[in-house]
Amino acid sequence: MDSSRRQALKAGVGLGLFGMLATLGLLPKSAWAAVDRKVFEAKSLKEAFQAMGGLAPADSNLVILDVPETAENGAMVPITVESKFPRTEQISILVEKNPTALVENLTMAEGTEGFITTRIKMAQTSTVIALVKADGKFYKAVREVKVTAGGC
Repeated sequence: MDSSRRQALKAGVGLGLFGMLATLGLLPKSAWAAVDRKVFEAKSLKEAFQAMGGLAPADSNLVILDVPETAENGAMVPITVESKFPRTEQISILVEKNPTALVENLTMAEGTEGFITTRIKMAQTSTVIALVKADGKFYKAVREVKVTAGGC
């Protein structure tokens, strides 16, 4: 097994274990110290960007956001984000009109591909932003998603 695949598997297992322990309430409070609550509690994109350090991310065609134009069920909207930047450090997903703007914030292990696929909840028709941090700079891709039945 090559080392990059091994690193990706280790990261996945670690995230799964972290999630399981968090769900069971078995993590010490210090494990949450790195989580910036202001970012996750931000009600608007402006608040979220300010909590992330006053970002002004640049639009980039190296950030690929694949999300349906219309989501039949806002409770399960499929989304894929791919970063073509060689050293992707972080991928975040924000939804403008959700109760809290930041939906997901993932730190990428060194040497892994900048690629995620997941499902998100959307309260209503809104702008979805894929935010990528690479080499210390932020880049984004933006799409409008029409939601026929809200999920939040």
